[in-house]
Amino acid sequence: MSAKLPVLSAREVSRALEKVDFQQITGRGKGSHIFLHRADPPKGITIPNRKEIKRGLLRAIIRQADLSVEEFLKLL
Repeated sequence: MSAKLPVLSAREVSRALEKVDFQQITGRGKGSHIFLHRADPPKGITIPNRKEIKRGLLRAIIRQADLSVEEFLKLL
């Protein structure tokens, strides 16, 4: 069974993803969103800039980043 995900802010999620080579691209996020990009393998992720990203959306972001929940939790 997978570990329970915490409720995190967009800033905490982006900092964790930056540890696996994602970089925030300024000017690419529309409105209240943050765009993260990784060059190898190429992948782009858009995160809503909120104080709380709930567990379901966080799980979807982790899946888009090609990570498991356990791998993501180690990055925090």
